[in-house]
Amino acid sequence: MSKVEPERPDGAMRAVKDCLAGSVGGIAQVFAGQPFDTVKVRLQTQPELYRGTIDAVRKTIQNDGFSGFYKGTTTPLVGVGLCVSIQFLVMEHMKRTFARINGTPSGQTPNLSAAQLYMAGATAGVANSIVSGPVEHIRVRLQVQTAGSAAQYRGPIDCIGQIYRGFGLGGIYKGQVATVIREFNGYGMYFLAYEALVQRTMRQTGRRRDQLPSGLVCLYGAAAGFAMWLTSYPIDVIKSKLQTDGFTAGSRKYNGTIDCAQKIMRQEGFKGFFRGITPCLLRAAPANAATFIGFEMAMPMRFAFIATLFICAVSAAPLPADRALYDGTLGGLLKTLSGLTAAIGDLVNQSTNDLGQGPH
Repeated sequence: MSKVEPERPDGAMRAVKDCLAGSVGGIAQVFAGQPFDTVKVRLQTQPELYRGTIDAVRKTIQNDGFSGFYKGTTTPLVGVGLCVSIQFLVMEHMKRTFARINGTPSGQTPNLSAAQLYMAGATAGVANSIVSGPVEHIRVRLQVQTAGSAAQYRGPIDCIGQIYRGFGLGGIYKGQVATVIREFNGYGMYFLAYEALVQRTMRQTGRRRDQLPSGLVCLYGAAAGFAMWLTSYPIDVIKSKLQTDGFTAGSRKYNGTIDCAQKIMRQEGFKGFFRGITPCLLRAAPANAATFIGFEMAMPMRFAFIATLFICAVSAAPLPADRALYDGTLGGLLKTLSGLTAAIGDLVNQSTNDLGQGPH
């Protein structure tokens, strides 16, 4: 086995660039896929209310208007950007690590095995679950509630506050075991499919990654989304049911991941594990195509430009209209975000002339 060499000194800057490029991809994913995800979650967790995908779409428009499809968008807009940053940061690091283990010369495109690509993606998925678990928990609770006075939560911050005050950090991480299982296999298959297709095309055509046609990148991103969901959808159903279940013994339907799986099989049969898969697969193509095209287009750009895109996207995130919600936790969050944005802006100004010289 070849000796593993230490990473080059510019590794930290590569990591920052991976994060920011991943954020661009994540934000693109949210805007492209949120309506499909809302329908999927409602079908998964409220099967008694909807006869199918079209019925769920019709009733969502009837009860909540078109804005109902974007319920809970603020949470994933911030959270998914961070999640996808973690995914691509860890994935790119694992790819470089395996390339050094394989003895790939510096500067040469690595050619990783299927097992290495799967493990790199699975590692990225587990790392991502630390953030994706709470983000998806808050999002699904907001997605399943209807608009009006009956709504339990006024928004993501209010939802986080109520859950944390009543049930602590364990409440925020409800359904985390199912989340980790889904992320491990899901992202293993996700990045395996995408990277295998990209590597094959690069070998056949002799092109670099940044020279691949955008249409192919979109197609391979869509294929990666299908690979992920077709192999991980049943555990996603379990995760959604656990995350929208009650917190107390009196309101809780399920006592854990295994109990939830057993009750789905007993009450709904095998098809219960695939309820809502139609909007999920419809979402997989545009959302994941947008993710990879955003990432691949951002990576060759100068560091300063990627950072500017990230700042603009964060600044455009919708904020609650109720000014009272700006107190306490949200106020602190906004101050922190403002400071972070200013710091990144300073870094951009200092880095324009000497960072991000082309793709790596």
